[in-house]
Amino acid sequence: MNKILIANRGEIAVRIIRACKEMNIKTVAVYSEVDKDALHTRLADEAICIGPGIASKSYLNIKSIIEAANVTNSNSIHPGFGFLAENANFAKICEESNIKFIGPKAEVIDLLGNKVKAKKMMKNAGVPVIPGSDGSVSSLEKAIEISEKIGYPVIIKASAGGGGKGIRVVNTPDELENAFKIVKQEAKNSFNDDEIYIEKCIQNPRHIEIQILADEHGNVVHLGERDCTIQRNHQKIIEETPSTVIDDKLRKKMGEDAIKAAKAAGYSSCGTVEFLVDKDNNYYFMEMNTRIQVEHPITEMRTGIDIVKEQIKIAAGEELKYKQKDIKFEGHAIECRINAENPSKNFRPCPGKIEGLHLPGGNGIRIDTAIYDGYTIPANYDSMIVKIITYGSNRNEAISKMKRALEEVVIEGIETNVDFLLEIISNLNFIRGKYDTSFIEKEMLKKEV
Repeated sequence: MNKILIANRGEIAVRIIRACKEMNIKTVAVYSEVDKDALHTRLADEAICIGPGIASKSYLNIKSIIEAANVTNSNSIHPGFGFLAENANFAKICEESNIKFIGPKAEVIDLLGNKVKAKKMMKNAGVPVIPGSDGSVSSLEKAIEISEKIGYPVIIKASAGGGGKGIRVVNTPDELENAFKIVKQEAKNSFNDDEIYIEKCIQNPRHIEIQILADEHGNVVHLGERDCTIQRNHQKIIEETPSTVIDDKLRKKMGEDAIKAAKAAGYSSCGTVEFLVDKDNNYYFMEMNTRIQVEHPITEMRTGIDIVKEQIKIAAGEELKYKQKDIKFEGHAIECRINAENPSKNFRPCPGKIEGLHLPGGNGIRIDTAIYDGYTIPANYDSMIVKIITYGSNRNEAISKMKRALEEVVIEGIETNVDFLLEIISNLNFIRGKYDTSFIEKEMLKKEV
């Protein structure tokens, strides 16, 4: 593997380029017309334009990306996260084009991308799953029958869903018909697949995910959990590890089940098994993400393992160099996602030119970003612009460092959610570790209601 094309943009493209440089691997950046001055185009060894600003004609344009790989003699592609990262057809075309896709095999992506099939497979493997429909639900009559059987509230989900799209909570029978129609339509519009399923709604859970690494020789290890409970509209805002609600016994069991899930799927590459944990510490498989995660840095901080480098080594056919007993967990890490958005105006995106910039540093602070002073944030893509990761010997120290880091941030010319993040980090219930997925609505937005 001597040249990798990064089929992505922003901070994750920069992150991958940095890992490749440290491994003495040449890199190719692809960019849209509005990204011609983006940082990833400057850091890569080569850069090639693949289309206009609209994602469907550039970062989602498989034909253009494959052509770019061929023109630059790139023998592998790293998809990052988002865009084509979990697109089984893209992985398949890479394989057919004799280009190594740095991720799991196409058939595995396809299997795990369908939530109905994935849930059935996990159930057969002995991994706890949320009670609900055994497969997809095609009619309203069937939806009514299942909902009455498992009891309200229920949650209707798109089988091919992701990113918080195609999800509706139904609290009463009266709400079911409308929600059923909306989710089917959203699923069709967003994923070109209107297959849906129904689950019991686990009220106010913790969202806990387990990072795994699996090579192509059947070896699998987990790198501990991440608590991704602080969310708004199913979109993560703050993540931390370890979780404040997981004890060593439960941690061990969830890790073992995550490994069991990966082996059942015949998985290779890095991946994340996501669980919901209820108030009684029962946990249930939710989905498996077949890519690098936005929040991977906090796991790297605690374990000292570079997950992106491991992805590349696995794709090159190497065996994992360690067993589960070799993985050491130390300290506490927290990540805050800074977005170009205005929380006081319903989190409206705020693209524009950065006219002044200062990002924090110091012991235990990591910054993952692709912005710089004078950079213009385009309106075409996701609003996340900076990830601040702090590491301390314990949770209190990691929180203190995050407060200090957020207070240092200066991003002029655009609006951001920095003050909103600082408010969360300073919240007494967050500091006490007493929060669930309703935290943002209950604690942060209640004064606006």
